[in-house]
Amino acid sequence: MDLFEPAVFGALHLSNRVVMAPLTRTRADADGVPTAVMEEYYHQRAGQGLIISEGTWPAAEGKSYAGQPGIVTEAQIDGWRRIADTVHAAGGTIVMQLMHGGRVGHPAISGEPRVVAPSALAAPGQTHTPQGKADLPVAHALTLAEIPEVVEQFAQAARNAIAAGLDGVEVHGANGYLVHEFLSPVSNIRDDRYGGSPENRARFAIEVTRAVAEAIGADRTGIRLSPQHNIQGVLEEDDADVLATYTGVAEGLAPLRLAFVDILHAEPASALIQHIRRTAGAPLIANTGFGVPTTREAAASLLAEGAADAVAAGRPVIANPDLVERWRQDAELNEPRPQLFYGTTAEGYTDYPALESVRAGA
Repeated sequence: MDLFEPAVFGALHLSNRVVMAPLTRTRADADGVPTAVMEEYYHQRAGQGLIISEGTWPAAEGKSYAGQPGIVTEAQIDGWRRIADTVHAAGGTIVMQLMHGGRVGHPAISGEPRVVAPSALAAPGQTHTPQGKADLPVAHALTLAEIPEVVEQFAQAARNAIAAGLDGVEVHGANGYLVHEFLSPVSNIRDDRYGGSPENRARFAIEVTRAVAEAIGADRTGIRLSPQHNIQGVLEEDDADVLATYTGVAEGLAPLRLAFVDILHAEPASALIQHIRRTAGAPLIANTGFGVPTTREAAASLLAEGAADAVAAGRPVIANPDLVERWRQDAELNEPRPQLFYGTTAEGYTDYPALESVRAGA
């Protein structure tokens, strides 16, 4: 496989195999409605074979960060419709990442009285609220009666995303947020059918993804996983337990015939990741993680060796809206400005120069 050849993942048509990774950028308004500057940001990046949107909350209780968009209200749906329209007008394909933050959040951010999680535990550390830094609160442990309600929140959010014109949905099952919290024996200390054994801890991820697939079609549904990423207190340090847990997830997903599985891991060619890929039976989008930005050479190598079906890039896409064309020409890349990754303005968001303007100014 080649970086620049097209692909078909279920109902998703990719013009190339470079994927824009989901990237939190906090440019939505106070009500979680996408803004005009977000429309421009996504339009600029429509040349990637697939855009996976920033994490978008399926319920106010799942909002983790100020400036994070939602997909619940009519105004939010309308805002995402404008983004989908502008991406499609530029020939792109876009799916929405549905992200319920679980215990990574705060009532001062969400406006809700609680945060929820599999167990009554707080995530480590602090978060930024409108009133300043605050400790992450002890979560409310979801009851057996409440879990189906949360599953339905994901399903309805997926319907809303399709109503807004997006091409599909990715369930965020990674990076220490709600779905991932259920997978870890450290963040999930339940003793019912959603806790204890690896099979029980895998149950919520499977139920959420199945509900989304039933709502919008499995051929428009994917999931992001990050085994052993060990972030935000969601620790997965026992290799045997990790293998059993993610085997359970993959076996539960396999009958769905998903459009893709998106895995964040430093070694996509490792035995664990390739086992998940084979067991789930879905195309693999590989993302090598936060440690080192994805390079053109590394991405091409993963595809050439058959270790992935597409490769997701984060920081290179932030700084280079036309990353595919730059990689195609092996051209120089803009350097990202991390101090502006999160903010409220266009600076560090939509002001990175495109290749043509760089050359014109040379």
